[in-house]
Amino acid sequence: MEKQFTHIDEGRVHMVDVSEKDNVPRLARARGEIVLSEDTIKKINAGNVEKGNVLATARVAAVLAVKKTPEIIPMCHLISITGVDVDFEIGNWTISAVVEVRTVGKTGVEMEALTGVSAALLTIWDMVKSVEKDESGNYPNTSIRNIRVLEKHKGKLTDKSDY
Repeated sequence: MEKQFTHIDEGRVHMVDVSEKDNVPRLARARGEIVLSEDTIKKINAGNVEKGNVLATARVAAVLAVKKTPEIIPMCHLISITGVDVDFEIGNWTISAVVEVRTVGKTGVEMEALTGVSAALLTIWDMVKSVEKDESGNYPNTSIRNIRVLEKHKGKLTDKSDY
């Protein structure tokens, strides 16, 4: 059986009608990473970035992006977000952002989690671009990669009782 797109009807794009669906707890967790120089990672860890606290700013950017997702992605529903958690894992050459989004609603929050990760990583890049540039003003080693949904859940979870 061939899968069908739910957002296209005879070539016409539309938002899927979720009015008949039940409101249930939903969760999505997404992750991505930015590759930076070791020197940049050291500056972030030491709090020596000219623009300020990189990870605190990226955390705020992720939350704002989650809340604004329907303004960025045309067919996303406006969802009442009940919780957002943003965490970072710092390696020698990378910073990973993990964004978890929760709601009680009729549709999932995968796009919100992915948008949050993307905004966090872009914010990190913006805040450190002056130290990541080479002599020509380019970014030969900086990259954002591996943005993906780690998991999604629909219904009550044992570790998140009411979202």
